[in-house]
Amino acid sequence: MWVGVGSTALDRARELQERTRQFALRVVNMFRALPRTDEARVLGRQVLRSGTSVAANYRAACRARSKAEFAAKLGVAVEEADETIFWLELLIESKVIPEARMKPLLVEANELLAILSASHRTARTHQK
Repeated sequence: MWVGVGSTALDRARELQERTRQFALRVVNMFRALPRTDEARVLGRQVLRSGTSVAANYRAACRARSKAEFAAKLGVAVEEADETIFWLELLIESKVIPEARMKPLLVEANELLAILSASHRTARTHQK
């Protein structure tokens, strides 16, 4: 679902909640498809933890009771998105999984990081 011109902040928040949830599900599916090697499992678990945490923390931010709590939870989602990118890049660079297979997930992680970072900057500005 794309929310365009005239959409409310609530519509955009719902869209981003769904997008982060779908990202988390894609991370779970990626983990299931990893080779059964020690390094794949260790790195994969890191991606699994941080990638699913993006959605959980954004959801928590949307349920915040104050602007300060919203900004704090959003900040955690930003950190988790950035960490997810790190682990995905490490999976690629260590040749555990081909870049071509990981590229769509990495692109989505970078897009989510950009969106969440911009939202976090705005939230911190409005918090003051």
